[in-house]
Amino acid sequence: MFVPRPKQQEVLDYDHGYMGVSAVPGSGKTEILSRLAANIILQGDLDDDQEVLVVTLVNSAVDNFANRVGAFIKQRGLLALSYRVRTLHGLAHDIVRERPAIAGLSDSFQIVDERVAEQIREDALGAWLRGNPYTLDDYFDPGMEDGKRDWVRREQLPRLLNDLALSFIRYAKDNRLTPDQVRDRLDSLPVPLPLAEIGCDIYLDYQRALVYRGAVDFDDLIRLALYTLEQDEDYLLRLRQRWPYILEDEAQDSSQLQEQILRLLAGEAGNWVRVGDPNQAIFETFTTASPQFLIDFLEEADHKKEMPDSGRSTASIIELANHLIDWTTTKHPVESVRTALTKPYIRTVSPEDPQYKPDDPTLVRLILNKLTPAEELKAVVDSLERWLPDHQNETVAVLVPRNYRGFEVVNELKQRGIEVVENLRSTIATRVAAGVLGNIVNYLADPQSAKKLSLVYQVWRRADQEDATVSPRTQRVAGIIRKCRQVEDYLSPKTGRDWLEELVLQGEDVGVYEELSAFREVMQRWQGTALLPIDQVILTLAQDLFTEPADLAIAHKLAVLLRRVSEARQDWRLPELTQELAVIARNERRFLGFSQDDTGFNPELHKGKVLVTTMHKAKGLEWERVYLMSVNSYNFPSGYDDDQYIAERWFVRDHLNLEAEAMAQLDAALSQDEYAWYQEGFASREARLEYAAERLRLLYVGITRAKRELIITWNTGRRGGMQAAAPLLELQSYWETHYGEDEVDYE
Repeated sequence: MFVPRPKQQEVLDYDHGYMGVSAVPGSGKTEILSRLAANIILQGDLDDDQEVLVVTLVNSAVDNFANRVGAFIKQRGLLALSYRVRTLHGLAHDIVRERPAIAGLSDSFQIVDERVAEQIREDALGAWLRGNPYTLDDYFDPGMEDGKRDWVRREQLPRLLNDLALSFIRYAKDNRLTPDQVRDRLDSLPVPLPLAEIGCDIYLDYQRALVYRGAVDFDDLIRLALYTLEQDEDYLLRLRQRWPYILEDEAQDSSQLQEQILRLLAGEAGNWVRVGDPNQAIFETFTTASPQFLIDFLEEADHKKEMPDSGRSTASIIELANHLIDWTTTKHPVESVRTALTKPYIRTVSPEDPQYKPDDPTLVRLILNKLTPAEELKAVVDSLERWLPDHQNETVAVLVPRNYRGFEVVNELKQRGIEVVENLRSTIATRVAAGVLGNIVNYLADPQSAKKLSLVYQVWRRADQEDATVSPRTQRVAGIIRKCRQVEDYLSPKTGRDWLEELVLQGEDVGVYEELSAFREVMQRWQGTALLPIDQVILTLAQDLFTEPADLAIAHKLAVLLRRVSEARQDWRLPELTQELAVIARNERRFLGFSQDDTGFNPELHKGKVLVTTMHKAKGLEWERVYLMSVNSYNFPSGYDDDQYIAERWFVRDHLNLEAEAMAQLDAALSQDEYAWYQEGFASREARLEYAAERLRLLYVGITRAKRELIITWNTGRRGGMQAAAPLLELQSYWETHYGEDEVDYE
């Protein structure tokens, strides 16, 4: 039987008004918020047409809340009908869908997902680059060689511009600015703001493409929902009547507009509960989201509550997280970063609590050994290989700062034969399938290329690469195909023009003729698919290439995806569709439907397996043993002058963060203060400090995922110049002082 802790009971005693709840990791906020929703319904104060509205941040939490609330109500023998659970974007969609005309939309308006939005944005920035190939040269490092400068324009600049455009468009929409409004303001200025000009140009083309499609993106939904509520007071009053109670989860991640929507729906005298943890705000970069909104709400609320007791972690892990708060707020070497974390400290539950865990400080290890990335990877996997056989009924996770490091961990685990579960941007299986199919479709789009045909052959014989006796022949055949001057003379020979018959081979090439002949038969069949619809092309190729049911399932989903893309982009042919597969294969875009983000992830279903995910995606989850990898000065900078930052491209002069500078230029353009003018470099420095603060919160999130065991490591980076992150050095020093020096062996 569930018995709430005293602080949990204070939250459950809520009956009306504004209530803010600061809840530490492992305090049971999902459980309590779900029970609070059920209690409100069970009190019987709701009319038949009224609902409790539960709002959360991500799709995976929707089903979790809905199932919990429904179960609590059914335990009382009642029908679970009087509640609605929505993400903030889902709520915005509901609002706009009921009144599309107010938002200037047709009844049949469409919502583009992140993938389609990215395609539209890439089209817009591609058009801009073709017309302005040298506009950004003033921002290049002046010492860069001309040849490298050309390469940067071709290979690096599109990625930089894509990031800049994405941030600029989101920021403009968060500030409720249309492209025309931004343009009018920029045109009125006495001096140009070049980065804001670029952002505005791409924003104009991007939004024009959305309007042409009769579509909106996710950021539009939030903006238009707020506008709808402001314009139609009767509609707003009806929604207030429909949802007399609003319960908001993960409130620390709400943006300014999202908060304004909920504030309007609640009304000044309404019932609004906001639950969150400012120390877990890790999603606010280049948006108007800020933990400060929750902090301010806690001060203004009629009822301010705390849930400081955590039953997730042992006392040692909680002590480590609390020391991170203490050091950050009082001793962080960069004073402006000291507000990154705030109290309350986490409290360990009493031994009488059902979730209490006996403590063992030796299970917390902060490894300061100076390791290369390869050495760190080997050490972690070695540790897992020793630990797993005796802990098959326990959960374990490896948490990394970035997806690419996670891919390396997954590859190493698979090579060791260790069962692994991915929760990264996309799975290896998806990337491999997309890469295999993409290489073949790429050739079909350019059938005269011997180089691409050679690659197709290697894909066809990819299973041979691990066979030492077969692999040399595969490489030899691939080399021969690359030298074919007229591919059609090989694949579609005419009388007297058969490249294979004329081929002169050495005696050691036994079996090469047979191999080339067999491959030709396969290619003739594959070439016949080129005129089919893209989904049929993919399915036909998959039948020849894959035997495992999981691979065939992935191919089927890829086929469906590409069919939808081709229907939406009827001007696209094989070259463009090839690029779509390449993007998925390179993991530059998450393949919706293949990530457990879409449906929720339950660590308890994967005992005895290693979960690999990012620290961002680990939020809200927990495992018995947790490894935090790559905690170095690059992934967790502290705001020092000599730190390096991912947003600062090596080819940009003066360490400028062009995304931050573009936002600052937009702010300057919008400001009515004659003294608030743009100064180059200031925004880049501020972005460093904001990023350092966000990474401290991310480290806090990572630490508090562990229930009993925590291992933290760092590496020197790919070029060997990185140091251990400053907070890791502090935590290790604290731990050594209190508990002695860690052993080198992770076990």
